[in-house]
Amino acid sequence: MSEKNGWSIDELVSLTTEVQTSTASYRGRDFTFQFCELEEKEEPKLKMLPDNVPDEERAKWATEVGTERILLMIEKANDKNPEGATVTGEKWSSLPATLRYLITAEILQVETNVKENFITG
Repeated sequence: MSEKNGWSIDELVSLTTEVQTSTASYRGRDFTFQFCELEEKEEPKLKMLPDNVPDEERAKWATEVGTERILLMIEKANDKNPEGATVTGEKWSSLPATLRYLITAEILQVETNVKENFITG
């Protein structure tokens, strides 16, 4: 990190190759999982929706895309660090929905922190 507590370009680029771990607290116990940031070419391919799509269908689409993205981040880390895998694509839908939401929120929170701390130069 730089002296301004921001991110350098090199640090941000390294996030796409380094496995990160995080913890979600669920029912009084911690669940640790791993993930890795995606490069643009690894992002899910988005099929754009027409403007006239109802809000309910648009929300469902956004949820599916978000879930696919989170799973890609988890699977990328699992490929890089198989012995650290605690969540897999096969088990994801079997996890309690609340835990899935917590894992997703934790990954998104980490991404928010990256955006807030990003500096140029």
